[in-house]
Amino acid sequence: MLAFRDNIYLAADALRAHKLRASLTMLGLTMGVATLIAVMTLVQGANRYVETKIANLGTNVFRISRLPFAVTDFAVVVRAQRNKHILLEDLQAVAEGCAHCQYVGASVASTLGVRYRDRDLEDVSLYGHTANMAEIDTRTLALGRYFTEPEDRHAAAVCLLGDRLVQELFAGVDPIGHAVKTGNEEFTVVGTFESIGSVLGQDQDTFIVIPLNTYLRIRGSRNSLTLEIKAAGSQQLFQQAQDEVRLIMRARRHITEGRDEDFYIGTADSYISLWQSISGAFFAVFVMVSSISAVVGGVVIMNVMLVSVTERTKEIGVRRAMGATQHDILMQFLTESVMQCIVGGLIGVFIGFLCALAIRSLTSLPAAVQTWVAVLGVVLSSIIGLFFGIYPATKAAKLDPVTALRTE
Repeated sequence: MLAFRDNIYLAADALRAHKLRASLTMLGLTMGVATLIAVMTLVQGANRYVETKIANLGTNVFRISRLPFAVTDFAVVVRAQRNKHILLEDLQAVAEGCAHCQYVGASVASTLGVRYRDRDLEDVSLYGHTANMAEIDTRTLALGRYFTEPEDRHAAAVCLLGDRLVQELFAGVDPIGHAVKTGNEEFTVVGTFESIGSVLGQDQDTFIVIPLNTYLRIRGSRNSLTLEIKAAGSQQLFQQAQDEVRLIMRARRHITEGRDEDFYIGTADSYISLWQSISGAFFAVFVMVSSISAVVGGVVIMNVMLVSVTERTKEIGVRRAMGATQHDILMQFLTESVMQCIVGGLIGVFIGFLCALAIRSLTSLPAAVQTWVAVLGVVLSSIIGLFFGIYPATKAAKLDPVTALRTE
């Protein structure tokens, strides 16, 4: 019986003798493994991206809005347009009635243009915040301060700027104390935020934050608020706070048991769950496609190995005449098949690493190939090589030595 090392040498010699054929044989499997690595890397990077960027509401923070935060059915959004607006009275009722809510704030948003001297910036997001959003919002101050409760109560003309406004309007100048103009209103800058970057290609630093009452004064009170609520303490208290707010809102809107609510609660988990349901469907489709590619590569390897058995029939007869057993012939061709698949799988893993590097360099997704994903690719290719190599190897082992020696 030949040693395993001898089988490796024989398989390597056979592959070196037909380099082009071996390379083309491995191509299908290589692309299948590379696709699998790239897809798994992309999905994992997207999941981390959603967790850190889109679903980053802060610790124990949830939202209440008249419109859904994240849905896949547009009909739900259309129906939600008929929901009642959330008003200041709702904010006050929740703040007074929620025992497990540490902070109850509110926000409202629209877009406008901002001007400073001869510099203009269009399509700027205008946010109206309550003063306690400083404790709820996850954005970090870079300079200055947040506005105070008295400033909000008296609708003071103060504001905080996103990083892009600072760079575009105040290049090289400290913006604190300067005034920016929006429409007919002027706001004194009291603070700026650190850069957030972009989310799904959309810049998140083009915004201005003003006190909520200031916003309502200049934009009118016919705006639906989004309640921003931070619970006090553990996950259990977080759930209790949501239950309390739900009861308060249902009571204020006279929603009886069995009727649908006309408001929506959004948490980080709800964003992540929605994304995972979407990404899971895409992941299943892409894995199926890459698996088909890998299986096709395996079928190609089996066909080429069958051709190889036919071409090397006399070689098999000579080896049998020299004392090689059926097991030796079986292991020789099986090793050759598995070796092609492992090499193809390793090349596929390498291409997957390059794809991850390209995704991380060209996009904001934190894509990186996990070790277990690379190992999975190699193991998958080995299993394919073993499975599709069994039939050709068995056919070679069962050849009659005398008949094989007579083959020209």
